[in-house]
This record gives sequence, structure tokens and C-alpha cells, in this order.
Amino acid sequence: MSLFDPEAVRTEFPILSRQVHGKPLVYLDNAASAQKPRAVIEALTKAMEGSYANVHRGLHTLANETTDAYEQARRSVARFLGCDIGEVVFTKGGTEAINLVASSFGLSLKAGDEILLTQMEHHSNIVPWHLLRERKGVVLRFAPVRDDGSLDLPAAIALITDRTKLVAFSQMSNVTGAINPVKALTDAAHAAGALVLIDGCQGAVHMAVDVRALDADFYVCTGHKLYGPTGIGVLYGKSEALAALPPYQGGGEMIDIVTEDRITYAEPPMRFEAGTPPILEAIALGAALDWLMGFDREAIARHERALYDRAVERLAGHNWLRILGTTPDKGAILSFTVEGAHAHDIAQILDQQGVAVRAGTHCAEPLMARFGVTSSARASFALYNTEAEADAFVDALVKARSFFA
Repeated sequence: MSLFDPEAVRTEFPILSRQVHGKPLVYLDNAASAQKPRAVIEALTKAMEGSYANVHRGLHTLANETTDAYEQARRSVARFLGCDIGEVVFTKGGTEAINLVASSFGLSLKAGDEILLTQMEHHSNIVPWHLLRERKGVVLRFAPVRDDGSLDLPAAIALITDRTKLVAFSQMSNVTGAINPVKALTDAAHAAGALVLIDGCQGAVHMAVDVRALDADFYVCTGHKLYGPTGIGVLYGKSEALAALPPYQGGGEMIDIVTEDRITYAEPPMRFEAGTPPILEAIALGAALDWLMGFDREAIARHERALYDRAVERLAGHNWLRILGTTPDKGAILSFTVEGAHAHDIAQILDQQGVAVRAGTHCAEPLMARFGVTSSARASFALYNTEAEADAFVDALVKARSFFA
């Protein structure tokens, strides 16, 4: 069993040495966005300082060098996901990746066609489908979530019918950390002739991904949660699934031939990368994934879960605390409410102790409604967090509760 040394990793993150309100920074807002290692910072700086130009169509040295770096990043993504480079589409984030599928695949849908989601979805995997409901009369179904935060799989499968055209669900909840039974749900969808989109924006961070094994038709993830920059995301699509999609946006690069009378389109992935792409961001994402793949992902997952377990064990017995999502084998995300206190107040008091957590609905209002709450606070652990930080969080939370006792 490989050991993981978070203290050694922390030295690669310059921001983690700073203080907040005179206290050492304890950054536990990782499910929203992760901090960046030097490998990413240096890759971004190098790309701007050393060799930058627009990609693909230039013939000069800088254009060729930048194109090579950009396409090398695509190869890194393909290695990270376990797919071919032609199945990797760069987008500006996970949200745009889902919108791409919704907009393009949605053109083939008609009134009465159904899309199955779950109650635990992030708004980015709800709102694009609502747009199709509003504009085309598509029917949305929501698979229920159990009291412990896990998906009710039999109920979900029962909702899949011959009217179901797509099943779209998160690999891992951004609120509870619940990990969905991806293969079982995917197999059921495919048996009914439906396509599958998996939101891997959380899952790709905390577990190794093999899209071939998952058998997803589409898989999305976002760079800024994967220790990369903002403004960059990825849509994976099976070759045949991407080939069947019409273009999402029009412009340069995504075309084959343009005349006054007609237009033909490039093959995927270029068909879906209209205009100047996020060049610098893609290069830095490639650096982030190369860096992350240098670690034992299972060892990282064990480390993160151990921090979650430590915090939960230390908080046991406090009857003023409610944890949202207690399913076993979940990811290292701890969402909670405190009796008599609003989540925003708790987050602000924790911030005064140097502890950064998220508060609000976490862009998951249907799940908040399922749990009967209007908001919650969330501490989410990453590979650079430590036992001392888990303890600092618990101590700060107990102190925060004392203000409302």
C-alpha cells in the first residue's frame, strides 16, 4: 500500500503558506476550486513568456511551438481519461461541456422525449436540460436520493423507458460526496437505447477515471478543480457520439469549406472548438494532469477520506450538527448545518479563524430541498490538506457554534 505525504506536496503550493486574519490558511473549499501547484503556475508563465501565438493555422515558429504544446495537452487529457485524442474536446469549463451536448444533441429531440437526471445534480447538469424543456417540450425526470445521500438505484432504473433519450448524472455529488453506481446506471440506459452523460467534475478529482470502462457516451470535467487554471474544461465523447453531433458554435477552425452557398464542417474534435481556443489554459491543464498522474491516486483518495473520517469522528456527539450525506464509501466532502445558525454566519466565523469553507446551496437546490434545508456549509478535503488542518476545522467549528448556543 503506497503512502502519501501531504506535507511534501504542500511545498508545491505557494498560496498555502499565507495567513488569513493572522491565522494560517486552512483551505477547505476545494470542491469549489482547488489551489495550483508550481508546475501549473510555471507552465502558464512559460507559455506566456517563452513561446505564444495562435494555434493550428500559423506557419511561423511560435505558432508551431504553441500548437505542439496545445495538442500535447490534449494527449495528456486523453491519457488521464483513458481515451483517444480525437475524443477530447476542449471547452471553457465543465458547464460549457454539458451545454455543448445539450445544445447539439438537443436538436434531435422532440416534445415528449425524456431526459433522466438525479436529485443530486449540480445546476450545470440541470439548467441546460431545463432550457430544452422550455424550448422543445422535453420532459425531465429526477431519480430520487435516499436519506443517506445515496442514489436510489432501483427507482432510477425504473424511470428509464423507451422515451428516455439521455441519462445525465454526476459521478460524485458536490454536496454529499456520494459516489454513484455509474456502470449499473449506464448499462440500464444503454439497454433502453439512451445515451449517457457523466458529470465528472468532482469524480475526476478524487478517483482515477477510465471512460472506456465506464462506457459513458459523454464525460465532462473541469480544469480548476483538478489543480489547473480556470477557463478550461473537457468534453470526452465516444467517437461515434461526437461524429453524430452537429456543431455547437460557428466560426474559425470548426469548418472544412465555407462558400457563399454552403458550408462543410471539420471532424471532431475541431468541429466543436470554434474560434481561438483557451490556449494558455489548455497548456496549463495538461501540466496539472501530468503532475497529478505522477501520484498514486488511490493513496490520495485514502488520505482525503482519512481526513474526512477524522473530522466526523471528532464531531461525533454534537447534537447541534447535522451532516448531509452519510453513505459509506463517499468522497471527502462534508456538508453540514448547525442548529440555530445560518451557514453564511458559520462560514464567516470560520474565516476569522483562517478556515475557508463554502456556504450556500452549492448550486444544488433540488438536493437542498430533498434534505429540507435552504443552505449548508461545506468543508471539502484535497490532497494537500493535513490532519492538523482537519483538527483546526473542527476546533473552529465548535468555537463558532458557541456564538449561537
